[in-house]
Amino acid sequence: MTDSATKPLVVIAIGGNSLIKDAEHMDVLDQYRTAGETAHYIVPIVEEGYRVLVTHGNGPQVGFILLRSELARDVIHEVPLANCVADTQGSIGLQIAQSLQNEFLHHGVDQPVIAVVTQCVVDEQDPSFLNPSKPIGPFMKEEEARQRERKDGWIIGEDAGRGWRRLVPSPKPLEIVELDAIRTLLDSGMLVIAAGGGGIPVIYKPDGELRPRPAVIDKDAASCLLACELGASHFIISTDVDKVALNFGKENQVEIDRMTVAECRKHLAAGHFAAGSMQPKIESALRFLEQGGEEVIITQPQNLKADLKSIYGTHIVP
Repeated sequence: MTDSATKPLVVIAIGGNSLIKDAEHMDVLDQYRTAGETAHYIVPIVEEGYRVLVTHGNGPQVGFILLRSELARDVIHEVPLANCVADTQGSIGLQIAQSLQNEFLHHGVDQPVIAVVTQCVVDEQDPSFLNPSKPIGPFMKEEEARQRERKDGWIIGEDAGRGWRRLVPSPKPLEIVELDAIRTLLDSGMLVIAAGGGGIPVIYKPDGELRPRPAVIDKDAASCLLACELGASHFIISTDVDKVALNFGKENQVEIDRMTVAECRKHLAAGHFAAGSMQPKIESALRFLEQGGEEVIITQPQNLKADLKSIYGTHIVP
């Protein structure tokens, strides 16, 4: 075993939305700049002596690809969803990897970085395949949505009064196909970027071959699976809010500095965490801690620092 393999592992899950500051800063150069800012805050954690695995979301970026594909469908073939996820793993992985490499160069740190295209096995009998509920891609008027429903077999649905969108399954992640390779890379001293967008959803055929499936895996659930399988000590969920809050968005909103698993379960049962935003993060935090993790931290990227205990955010402990 190398010296690197004995260092504690921190998994940092970067939200796809946290790479986009606002509607005025959404293009590739803006995302590069934001990735660079995030990388700046990750470097001290590596300098402190931790191994680091970075995962990332891709919701907005997949939406951009689907919109381009939609606009060009009369000229060139449309892009399957699995390929969209793979494309974003490459593009966002490049942005994060290059930003980290540049930061390490400026800090005089010899730290190799690699991004791994990652597949995630799901169960074809997962209930979500019978009830797709994850909205993706551009908004449509109902007439167009119904046409896509008839022509392409899409499941479509109205999204919060904003228009109609394609709905896809969001199955539970079961296995990271590249897990052994990721472990080997980490143990050899590399900083690894993996499981982008929750991983490319695949199933095993009866003969053992892999096949992609049109679905979206929750990024935090896949990150949690990786963190558990790799024996990480800390799981940091970097998002677009400083802290978890009770009564979020209401006059009586209360931000939480620290929660135990028991307190977390109580607040979850009381409905404090929205299904489309904080709930999957909290559920992933609970799974990680119940499988032996030491601590989960939910915060914004700029709050990261080498002393994990002093990070401004919500700390969840067993």
